[in-house]
Amino acid sequence: MKHLFVNSLAGSAGGGVTYIRNVIPRLAAIPGLRLTVALPPGIGKELSAFPNVELLEMQMPALRRFWYEQSSLPAVIRRSRADVLLSTGNFALRNSPVPQILLSRNSIYTSTDFYRDLLARHEYATWMDTRLRGVLAKRSITWADVTVAPSEAFAAELRRWTGVEVRAIHHGFDRDAFTSDPGQLPSEIQEKLRCAAGTLKLLFVSHYNYYRNFETLLRALPILRKKLSGRRIKLFLTCKLVAGENPGTYNPAAAARLVKELAVSDLVVELGSVPYHRLHRLYSSADIYVTPAYTETFAHPLVEAMASGLPVVASDLAVHREICVDTAEYFPKFSSEALAEKVAGVARSSDGPKKIAAAGLERSRQFSWERHAEEIMRLSDDLIEPKTSQALARQPRRL
Repeated sequence: MKHLFVNSLAGSAGGGVTYIRNVIPRLAAIPGLRLTVALPPGIGKELSAFPNVELLEMQMPALRRFWYEQSSLPAVIRRSRADVLLSTGNFALRNSPVPQILLSRNSIYTSTDFYRDLLARHEYATWMDTRLRGVLAKRSITWADVTVAPSEAFAAELRRWTGVEVRAIHHGFDRDAFTSDPGQLPSEIQEKLRCAAGTLKLLFVSHYNYYRNFETLLRALPILRKKLSGRRIKLFLTCKLVAGENPGTYNPAAAARLVKELAVSDLVVELGSVPYHRLHRLYSSADIYVTPAYTETFAHPLVEAMASGLPVVASDLAVHREICVDTAEYFPKFSSEALAEKVAGVARSSDGPKKIAAAGLERSRQFSWERHAEEIMRLSDDLIEPKTSQALARQPRRL
């Protein structure tokens, strides 16, 4: 039986949690595979039903976690007698005791826009911290036996950054699982949606952070209000522009001030975090999905929006075009005017949104977590095979 050790200690929020909750069950369904998964507390209860999965739950701060991974985790992997290590959190083990697959999925380390943004905000400590993490992320790609990126566009960026070959394996999506929960949204969110009845509902699904470029979206609102004069608009955010209300250390104060300065408080609805299993209800309540992100590696909400039948308006990134191809409308990533024009165009069109939504729904079906897990296992088999061949070669021949 093959044994895969999955290091997901960094998967505490956002895409990391999405990856764990979707990939581990698919890997667990592969015959002849045993899994040991290191992960933060709280996620394991979703994975405890699989008899071939051993969960190692542990909680620690980021800096302590990196030190633990480099100093102590190799011994844990060695004791588990795993054949291959899958590191899912951007950083590889310097001295992995087994062949290692690294999943690199954080584009801020390679984004000049992000570093420029931090300096403009006078976030010098975060700028230095990101630079240092970027050095480790770059080194990690050279430490791993194979590095995997969730899109070809980001894989190409990593190749340019490191000079090392990087494989692209799309993340997946399961529409049936995504829409399976029959429950309703929390009552306070339902009330906010009810109060917005009859408005053009724009949706942006993201915790607050700088690289999702909230400010460009907020600046588009007064422009859009003029372009759609006479039509009411609401922008729904799955975060709150209040310090301490979002994962991470990003400060939403500037965005909150911008809402007041632009006099668009009546257009912005801050929902806060929405339970993932109920998120499909929110998509189905919206009219247009919009994302102004200036850097991205895959963008699961785009696939979720397409699968929910929403027309998409997205910043013109290579990653966004790879995921949505011709099923979305695109605008220059820092142009609020162009963003507003694209949204207004979709809103004014009589049958355009339906055509875009139908094409997006079909496109969403191209992403599969089963296929992703199978590709990861093929890589694992390729790494195990040379070791097996060497072991057989060392065995004495029998006459």
